[in-house]
Amino acid sequence: MSPTIEPLTLSDGYRAVVRWWRPPKPRGAVLYFHGIQSHGGWYEQSGEALADRGYTVLMPDRRGSGLNQSQRGHVDSLERAIADATDALDALLAATGQPAAHVVGVSWGGKLAVCLAAQRPNEVASLSLVAPGLFPRVDLTTAQKFRVGVALINDRERLFPIPLNDPACFTENPERVRFVENDKLLLTHVTAPFLLVTRRMDRIVRRFGETSFRNPVHLLLAGRERIIDNDRTRAWLRALPSPDRRITDYPNGCHTLEFDADPKPFLGDLVEWIEQRNTC
Repeated sequence: MSPTIEPLTLSDGYRAVVRWWRPPKPRGAVLYFHGIQSHGGWYEQSGEALADRGYTVLMPDRRGSGLNQSQRGHVDSLERAIADATDALDALLAATGQPAAHVVGVSWGGKLAVCLAAQRPNEVASLSLVAPGLFPRVDLTTAQKFRVGVALINDRERLFPIPLNDPACFTENPERVRFVENDKLLLTHVTAPFLLVTRRMDRIVRRFGETSFRNPVHLLLAGRERIIDNDRTRAWLRALPSPDRRITDYPNGCHTLEFDADPKPFLGDLVEWIEQRNTC
């Protein structure tokens, strides 16, 4: 099933672009967040796999990312970033009549998924965190951080390069390396406020275990990871109070598991785990 690309007006009036998969007889709802540089077009195999099993899937391109050309690379505050996520969740629940949605977060989208679960724990049925950027191995230099701090005071729209300039960080699949290299929607720069929002999200991630969220959490990790710290991410999951926690490893997988030469094991695990926990 192919997605439909539609507008979604957010609560501050921003007109975002999202992908919907609407199976004829939906059995549940999935909200899917992409990473910092990517967009929904990277993850259409996941959307299709979930829809084929009867799930309505909403995959928004983040404000200023992907098909959303306005305010490129910018979000003004943590509150706005989380509000965008809750707007998408509300739209999905309203469209399906479901009381809660399964939430998938890939890379940076994993941070957003965790923040949403902290904010709306009763409406997030489960979390699937795919190579989530909770503890990144890449960062700005000290000099860049200083310039970001200055920009927060007097040049909030100034753009800074995202420190991910090698497609091989995402995948070693030559076909998908070329896809990333030629992706005209790839986000390469973000504003200082966006970077501050990311840091503030990190604080929520660190204290997530203190929230009331107790629903299932699935962590899917790539063995050939170059972007995130797998060991710290595993330790974070094991410390959570949620009784239903699972870690699935792909020893030969790269950061964007969907781009592996054979993504079927990953897609199957993602869908089956949600399927086993879908009580709607």
